[in-house]
Amino acid sequence: MEELELFDQLAEGVSDAASGSASLTEFFIRFILNFLVVGTLIHCFYYPKSKRRDYYFTFMLVNVSIFVLIFLLGGVKIKVGFALGIFAIFGIIRYRTETLPVREMTYLFTITALSVINALAPCSWTLLIIDVVLLLVTWVLESEKWLEHTSCKLVMYDKIDLVVPEKYNEMLEDLKKRTGLEIVRVEVGHIDFLKDAAMLKIYYDAPDRQVNSVNRLTKFPKEE
Repeated sequence: MEELELFDQLAEGVSDAASGSASLTEFFIRFILNFLVVGTLIHCFYYPKSKRRDYYFTFMLVNVSIFVLIFLLGGVKIKVGFALGIFAIFGIIRYRTETLPVREMTYLFTITALSVINALAPCSWTLLIIDVVLLLVTWVLESEKWLEHTSCKLVMYDKIDLVVPEKYNEMLEDLKKRTGLEIVRVEVGHIDFLKDAAMLKIYYDAPDRQVNSVNRLTKFPKEE
């Protein structure tokens, strides 16, 4: 009897070791796949236009952290709703030091979704196809071959005598000369006759095709 019990304990130990080894192997496979997909998404699609190293660092670290967290908690049968709730936390906190622009929030949500998918979805060709499809969709939306990109900027304009429709071309030429931008069209917004100023939204072709995160600012941030 004692020999049988010893044999059973030895068998259970071997089984646990094999299970732990398999789990560790699965972790590294999923981690490498997730890291490559998200690395491609950030390095090839996001960074070339934004050149924001701080967001590069944030996205990569958030992705790795969420992936490890979801993979480890996957053993306790958590629901996907709880996993996606992590993104809701980011939405509430909103990185209080700085409000994230829409483009950065979109990438953050996509990266969070990829972390959850790569950590919980069964390892199969379907998982690889999902990752590839997300990369292709991002490439299509970011590519200028499919969609033309026009940057916009809010401008406080002091020559309100030129904002009338009859002098549109004259105002356009004046803005081109003063800003040095290749402006394609102008929209006139709020007009303040007391201050002799008007709020304009100008659309232009950016030569470097980079995304400027401060284009929509209408005033200087308050100094603390």
